[in-house]
Amino acid sequence: MTIASLSDLSDNTRCPLLVVKVGSALLVGHEGVRREWLQELVNEIAAARGRGQRIIVVSSGAIALGASRLGLEKGGRGSLADAQAAAAVGQIALSGLWAELLGDHGLTAAQILLTLDDLEDRRRYLNVTATLARLLDAGAVPVINENDSVATQEIRFGDNDRLAARVAQAAQASAVLLLSDVDGLYTRNPKEPGAERIAEVDGITPEIHAMASRESASGMGSGGMTSKLQAAEIAELAGIALVIGNGTHAQPIARVTQQGIGTLFRAHRRSGARKAWLGGRLRLKGELHVDAGAAAALSRGSSLLAKGVTRVDGLFERGDPVAICAPAGRVIAHGLAEYDAAECTRLQGRHSSEHAELLGYAPRSAVIHRDQLVLK
Repeated sequence: MTIASLSDLSDNTRCPLLVVKVGSALLVGHEGVRREWLQELVNEIAAARGRGQRIIVVSSGAIALGASRLGLEKGGRGSLADAQAAAAVGQIALSGLWAELLGDHGLTAAQILLTLDDLEDRRRYLNVTATLARLLDAGAVPVINENDSVATQEIRFGDNDRLAARVAQAAQASAVLLLSDVDGLYTRNPKEPGAERIAEVDGITPEIHAMASRESASGMGSGGMTSKLQAAEIAELAGIALVIGNGTHAQPIARVTQQGIGTLFRAHRRSGARKAWLGGRLRLKGELHVDAGAAAALSRGSSLLAKGVTRVDGLFERGDPVAICAPAGRVIAHGLAEYDAAECTRLQGRHSSEHAELLGYAPRSAVIHRDQLVLK
């Protein structure tokens, strides 16, 4: 079954597994942890479990909480070293808080800390999938955060919106609920006059992206509306609905599901598991630019042939993930390269009959085979 309305998020038949992402500003205020608010949210999670739903929590707040305890400026985000130190202190308190409050309802919390590489590397991604499945089968509530104490700028998600979407993909969830400090997606910055909330979105288009603001009203979090739209794209590829709702109110899940205040990004397609993983990758090793003819052929389900490649960017090996870009530069697909960057450069624009002479060995059928390619 698909998620057709916001109320479906509280229906255990339409939404048997829900991922709830909680932003930093919701958990940690200027006076510290917003414990009463969190207790009400945990009450809602317990109620969802009581009606037969499984819940995964993606919880921000470690850096903000640690910075408060260490007295660090800028919410602990003044430098990478500050963020890592704050996360190391804050994560202990954060996981303990979730364990305590869930335990009050007889629920077991399970902490998982992830880096970008854990979900970008295929083998490690499958390990995450297996761990989540076993925890859910055992009745636990996984509480997940980015492992900010060891993540560097190069291997960070940078926000928990996209992490939540990737976790939902790994767990094969029905929907993702991003609780933030806004009611949903607006036609323009909601602070501006005339801004209107969009109730439903059927596919992320350039027009939808143009509505996004990178700002986070609290100044404590790292994800604005742009990161939420990127999360929606990841979820859509995996056939998962995504909802943006305002978590600053009491009982935020009920506000979304019962009052219908939020934005629902509908899921229309479900790629195979491997293609969904590939399409949701955030870190690619290079780019293959193609001509209009190749772009059109890819849209019809064809493999990418060297003759259609016009430029090769980046350093990558065979099997690495790369972006495929249309003539105007827009990314139209992700794929796993059949050749390394140097070989692709030698082959670009050349007919397949020339490949053996150029390379000195019998070539493979395509630069990227259609079975290792997913359209964006």
